[in-house]
Amino acid sequence: MKIAAVLGSPRPQGNSATLASAFLEAAKEKGAEIQVYSLNQMNFRGCQACMSCKTKTEACILEDDLAPVLAAVKAAEVLVLASPVYFGDLSGQLKCFFDRTYSYINADFTSRVPGGKTAVLVLVQANPDAGQFADIFPRYQRWLTFFGYDPVFLLRATGVKNPGDIKGQAAVLEEAAALARKIMNK
Repeated sequence: MKIAAVLGSPRPQGNSATLASAFLEAAKEKGAEIQVYSLNQMNFRGCQACMSCKTKTEACILEDDLAPVLAAVKAAEVLVLASPVYFGDLSGQLKCFFDRTYSYINADFTSRVPGGKTAVLVLVQANPDAGQFADIFPRYQRWLTFFGYDPVFLLRATGVKNPGDIKGQAAVLEEAAALARKIMNK
């Protein structure tokens, strides 16, 4: 099974990356082929609203570091998106990536992504109140489902402010590993 992981944190070893790694390591133990993309290390632009992906081609025409990521995500059977919560939403890096997935939509507003795929949204937040920012997952779940990802899972940790805080949440790290094993056993 191919897994594409898109990491949206500016911290390569941050809490969202660590939680995603717990998922990816368990999946790898079950035989997954994994590609990890750290967006903060890449040079790319946001969607330019040129509409070329609707009129000239079926892919984004921007030739930057994100082009192979978009192709790999479309080809993978499992997508992992990981982000810290910044100002009540995904990080700017992951939001910019997500905007570029507009190229996954046909001109008639149908999806170009083959159905039957699985997505995992990994979110970490400093605020310990799980009620805060609970609106993020449903917003992106809706789009991922539209693209053809079903099911869409949430891995979420709260109260993780400083780098490494996630390591103190063994239950959440085990939840990530258990979810990977579940998905790999489908």
